[in-house]
Amino acid sequence: MNKSTGIIIGVIALVVIVGGAYAFMNSNDSVMAKDTVEEGGEMMKKEEVGMEKGIEQSDGMVKSGLYEAYAPEKLARAEAGDVVLFFHASWCPSCRGLNADIEKNVSAVPAGVTILKTDYDKETELKKKYGVTYQHTLVQVDKDGNLIKKWSGSPTLSALVSEIN
Repeated sequence: MNKSTGIIIGVIALVVIVGGAYAFMNSNDSVMAKDTVEEGGEMMKKEEVGMEKGIEQSDGMVKSGLYEAYAPEKLARAEAGDVVLFFHASWCPSCRGLNADIEKNVSAVPAGVTILKTDYDKETELKKKYGVTYQHTLVQVDKDGNLIKKWSGSPTLSALVSEIN
């Protein structure tokens, strides 16, 4: 192989690598764009928009349960229904699977049930309180935040709902 052939092969390899990197970076940007929507003048991830809305009947009452991000004050909803903490980690494949199934079937969350998506990596005190040692743990709590039941690994929304006491 002569010197000019080696240079040509090197240039082609460089173009392929740079082109691949460019395509990869642009595909991530388009995924991010698809995953965000504007609501009330504010950009939000689609999951944040869909998670925090129940399905309303014509009389304004919510006929399905809710799937929302965790906040301590939301535990009080257990007074009128069931509250389940879903200890979710973005890096956990089985957590992502359950999250996707819940989001896809959010209208099937039974009335009176609130599932609170709890960040496994950030909610250290909650993990200690309920003895949660790994992600994809679900904890049913009462209005005061006391543990009613704890389990792991429900792969679907229907499996999660079947575990609720």
